[in-house]
Amino acid sequence: MKALSQKRRHPLAAIALLLMGLLITGGLYAVATTVNQAKADTTSFSASDAAEGGKLFAANCATCHGMGASGSASGPSLVGVGAAAVDFQVGTGRMPMQMNGPQAYQKPAQFNDEQTHQLAAYVATLGPGPAIPEAGILDEKGDAAKGGELFRVNCAMCHNAAAAGGALTRGKFAPALAGVSGKHIYEAMVTGPQNMPVFSNANVSPESKRDIITFLKQIEANGSPGGNDLGALGPVSEGLFVWIAGLGVIIAFTIWLTSRTS
Repeated sequence: MKALSQKRRHPLAAIALLLMGLLITGGLYAVATTVNQAKADTTSFSASDAAEGGKLFAANCATCHGMGASGSASGPSLVGVGAAAVDFQVGTGRMPMQMNGPQAYQKPAQFNDEQTHQLAAYVATLGPGPAIPEAGILDEKGDAAKGGELFRVNCAMCHNAAAAGGALTRGKFAPALAGVSGKHIYEAMVTGPQNMPVFSNANVSPESKRDIITFLKQIEANGSPGGNDLGALGPVSEGLFVWIAGLGVIIAFTIWLTSRTS
């Protein structure tokens, strides 16, 4: 009994109990957060939306993504991708794809807004995932200066500092962001389509995402006040244009001068 009492009073026992308590607390918090997320993602959908979405999915998407969206050799599982992923991919026409390739191209949407909403409702019922953003976060009234800084740090290396897009590896590319709705920009950030990383709310808060959208919409509205932006590729393209144009003028002048002399 004395030996057992000494073990209970061992200095490491308190540390072990503390660590165990932290692990249990963290696990319970993660479970509770997941449950809340799953509930939140389906609050904007009705049971009839999900039912109709299931029919649309079976007729148009199950060939690649499998029945129940569990995935197949032709398409990944959609369990847990959330309503935002469906709204982005289907709403921009990237899905369904016309053919397999390194990247899904934007094209006219195959489904109307109601059908897209129904497909999103169905996928939202399959597991917790990012929800379609609320209108308040898309009002384009954030801090454009802060949004520009966040964009240059997190996005410009792929999308270009002027959001004009850029080439990636193996035939993929980061698209230009002009003309893309704020909702789809937000959904892309939280779902990470193609090669794009996921910017969760832990990495970039909803308010910061609002700032980024405000910045993008501001530079889109301002256009290029200095004239032709030459693809917004920066000083390299501009310098090359000036060099070629300058040489052309010099050659043309030389030809004109020699013809006058002869």
